[in-house]
Amino acid sequence: MFKNLEELLEIIRARKNNPKISSYTNKLLSDKKLVIEKVEEEIGELIESIKKNSNKIHESADVLYHLMVLLEASDIKVEDIMDELKKRQKK
Repeated sequence: MFKNLEELLEIIRARKNNPKISSYTNKLLSDKKLVIEKVEEEIGELIESIKKNSNKIHESADVLYHLMVLLEASDIKVEDIMDELKKRQKK
């Protein structure tokens, strides 16, 4: 189930390490202000879609993608976030 997220993360990291000029991901990675604005925009769109009960999956995918790019642009590793979440689990 999470294979697609892992593949997306690999693509984002590949773009970060080997930029492609025409890549939207690289545009976001190289402009932290832009990617922050996109995350804020996409979260707003997701909240609105939830309120209206429409297009929730599409908007959720947009939020996940842009958040993953922001995390990578900020040198925040998803693996570290997963470790933190694991620590918070009640046993």
